[in-house]
Amino acid sequence: MRDLLVAGGGPAGLVTALLAARAGLEVAVLEPRATPIDKACGEGLMPGAVALLSELGVEVPGLPFRGIHYADAARGVDALFRNGPGLGVRRTALHAGLADAVARAGIELVPRAAGAVDQDADGVTVAGLRARYLAAADGLHSPIRRQLGLQRPSRGPARHGLRRHYPVRPWTEFVEVHWTSGAEAYVTPVAPDLVGVAILTTARGPYTDQLARFPALAARLSTANTSGADATGAGGVRGAGPLRQRVSSRVAGRVLLVGDAAGYVDALTGEGLAVAWASAAELVACVAADRPAEYERRWRRASRRYRVLTGGLLWARNRPLLARAIVPAATRLPRTFATVVNELAR
Repeated sequence: MRDLLVAGGGPAGLVTALLAARAGLEVAVLEPRATPIDKACGEGLMPGAVALLSELGVEVPGLPFRGIHYADAARGVDALFRNGPGLGVRRTALHAGLADAVARAGIELVPRAAGAVDQDADGVTVAGLRARYLAAADGLHSPIRRQLGLQRPSRGPARHGLRRHYPVRPWTEFVEVHWTSGAEAYVTPVAPDLVGVAILTTARGPYTDQLARFPALAARLSTANTSGADATGAGGVRGAGPLRQRVSSRVAGRVLLVGDAAGYVDALTGEGLAVAWASAAELVACVAADRPAEYERRWRRASRRYRVLTGGLLWARNRPLLARAIVPAATRLPRTFATVVNELAR
């Protein structure tokens, strides 16, 4: 019998499988979709995530970035990373690189959806396969999480994300975060001739309407596009949300949740993958030790910095008076801003 089945072959699931194989566990991944899988995301890997990819021997094409730049209509401030650069990389390129590493590691990829989960005292059966444990890495709206009754109602305004690529030469060595009332735009250089622009907002409407809320950014994108190509030709618009997902527990018997399936606060601070991969390491350690009940505590420890800092910033973002003060405060207190950014970058 296998040690671990991973339901979901996105970045969280594939890294879980790679870490499990490195720990000597027999692991297989369930994923019905063809590689590579795209997703609406900011596409900026923090330095901690870049370091883990290097440790796993995963090579992906992309552009390094030196830190984070916050800006509103009147001002801007930079925070430099202290422990190496981040990496802007297209989601499809990241997924292809991870899938290649999984294949090289000899990990079985089963082209099936997970479906119903059946577990007993000795193991878990799903999609006709059996293992001692199941890692549910099936995404933001995890069917397994809902099936097991672990979903909790979300509170606060529902935020959604939209992303489009622009065939323009990057003008910055930072990930830029542009702030306006009720929305942020994240600009990530991902190739010498391509930037991704992800918008997080509580408002509904097409991408062009959301981008129009950032007139200076929209004008720069229009001016910088010297290729003559239509921006939609770089992949069109992808969306995701609502982002906030509350979960009662990360453990249900022999099923352990990881990645977005384990609960999500917001993409505001851009460290979702780093936290998912840190949690994957904790999950693998608990499976290897045959102590699944410890995973909840270890998940909370691994995600605490993200949950506290992102939750606090989101709380301020949802209050108009405080939201208008975020960029001015970062400008007045650049060392504090840099400290927070580097805490999230680890």
